[in-house]
Amino acid sequence: MPGKNIHVVPTYNGWAVEAEGRSGSQQRFTSMAHAIATGREKARRAKVELLIHGRDHQILERNAFGNAPGDLDG
Repeated sequence: MPGKNIHVVPTYNGWAVEAEGRSGSQQRFTSMAHAIATGREKARRAKVELLIHGRDHQILERNAFGNAPGDLDG
C-alpha cells in the first residue's frame, strides 16, 4: 500500500504539515519556509508526493519523491 501524500497547508495563524487522510495529525509552524522544509523531508523519507498550498488553499507546487512515473528511485 502506498504512503499518504504530504501537504503543507495554511492555518489561521501559520502553516501546517499533514498527511492525507489523517486529520488532526498536524505539525504547525509560524513560517511557510519551515513547514515546506519539514514537509519535503517527510515526503522524501516516505517516497510520496509533497503538495504545497497557498493561503487560498490552491496548490502552488507539487514535488514527487519516489512515486512519479519513470522515477528509478522508487
